[in-house]
Formats: sequence, C-alpha cells, structure tokens
Amino acid sequence: MERVGGLLHSHKACVIGWPIHHSRSPMIHRFWLEKYKLEGDYKLEAVIPEAFDQFVNDMPVNGFCGGNVTLPHKERALQLCDRASELGRRIGAVNTLWFENGRLCGDNTDVSGFLANLDEQAPGWARNCQKAVIVGAGGATRAVLAGLIQRKVESVTILNRSVDRARRLADEARTWGAVRIEAAPLDESARRLAGTSLLVNSTSLGMAGQDDLTLDLSTLPDDAVACDIVYTPLQTGFLKAAQARGLRICSGLGMLLHQAAPGFEHWFGVRPEISPELRALIELDIQRGAA
Repeated sequence: MERVGGLLHSHKACVIGWPIHHSRSPMIHRFWLEKYKLEGDYKLEAVIPEAFDQFVNDMPVNGFCGGNVTLPHKERALQLCDRASELGRRIGAVNTLWFENGRLCGDNTDVSGFLANLDEQAPGWARNCQKAVIVGAGGATRAVLAGLIQRKVESVTILNRSVDRARRLADEARTWGAVRIEAAPLDESARRLAGTSLLVNSTSLGMAGQDDLTLDLSTLPDDAVACDIVYTPLQTGFLKAAQARGLRICSGLGMLLHQAAPGFEHWFGVRPEISPELRALIELDIQRGAA
C-alpha cells in the first residue's frame, strides 16, 4: 500500500458476484499486472446479496481500491455510489467501482466494451447502420441500447418473448436520445429482420447449458452483422448460423476484454492493451472448460 493524497491506496481489486467461480476477470487482470510489471492483485469475491452492502463499505479497510461487479449486484452497486457516471445512472447499473478521496465512484463499462468489440471485429459497422435489432430486454440490453444510441443508429427494434417488458424498456430508452425505438414479440423476428444492418443477441440463450437462440436469418441483408454478447462457448449456435449465412459475426469475448480495461486503469494507473496474447489465453481457458 502507498499514500496517495494523504490516503492509503491499495493495489488490490476484485470481482464481486454470486456465483462468481466462472469469472475470467482474475485471469485478465493478472495477465495485465504481469505484462506491465505492476504490484497488485485481483481476486474473486463470492458475496451473497444480503452481504453486498457491507462488503462494499468494508472494501477500503480490507485493502481493495475498487472492483468489478457482476450479477446479481450491478443495480445495487449503483445505489451505493457516492458518485456515478451519467451512463451508469441512465442504464440503472454499474459494473466498475473505485474510490476517490474516500468516495465510492461507479461507471458502466459494458457500453464501451460492446462498442469497442464491434469496432474491432466488424470495422465500419456503424457507417451505414440505419436499423438494428436486439434480442432480449434484460440488463445487458440496456447497455447495448445505450451504445447504439451513442453511435446514432437511426432505428432500433427490441425483440423479446415478453413484449410488455420490451415496450417498457423502449419507452424508457426513447428519453436517452433521438433514436426510433420499437418493441415487438420474438415470433415476429423474420419480418423484423428485413433491412437490418446489425442483429444483437443480448440474452443468455446460446450460453453453455442453455438452449440456442434460433432465428430465421434469411431476410437479413448480405452485408449485415450478427453480434452475440455470450462468450462461452466462443461461438454460439446463433453465430454459427449467421456465419453459414455468409454474414460478418462478432463474438462476445471481445466485449468481456474491452469492458475490463477502464477498471484496470482506475485501479492500477495503466490503460492496458487488448492483445492477441491475452485473447488467446482466455480462449484456451474457455476451450478447456468446455472439454
């Protein structure tokens, strides 16, 4: 620990969730700590919802300078922040915490992670993206929506099995920016995908142990991009179908890597690179887990 501005500052961070054993975040951040030859550590912290407030309040005395937050704690983390980014407040959740002069600060880096991943895997996707479709209406959808609004996509349709939930989210998101946002039932997907430049799966469908997301992709234009936020497996059934259709695809692993970088910079003072070596390390770990 060292003194920064009269306060003790620890170079130790963590990821907080319940459950949390599956997280690759320690592997990512420890890779960067070693690469940049920095002192510090990054740990897994399994914290039940009833104990979350106390854990966060005790982070400084337990040596933590901040951490990532994952399910089911992101919404509660926002409520505990002394200062949260405008983006975090809009989405209603934060995934990155740090301390400044004893005050708890929070941000949602899922938005920048989603956009950076698309920029990397589908360069130029936003130039002619007049229409996007998102499958799902949960917490991850909010981050995807915020990103598409940032990039000024003209029209977004939210497809969800519960159309009422999709409509509530669409109504709220219309206040975020000048974008046309509609809601529709998932069984209208074939009609709704016509003329779509970007199709995003923001659900857990396709994740290991879950059913695949099955859609009729035949009405998508040939130059459309299919994006999945799921990264285990590395290529979901949805992405395999899109690739077989000849579409450009964007897997979820890059979003995980890119969303991690701002937190590392807050805690350890270096903006890390998303290198091929790091990607290969995480891909190998995921493949081993699937074996």
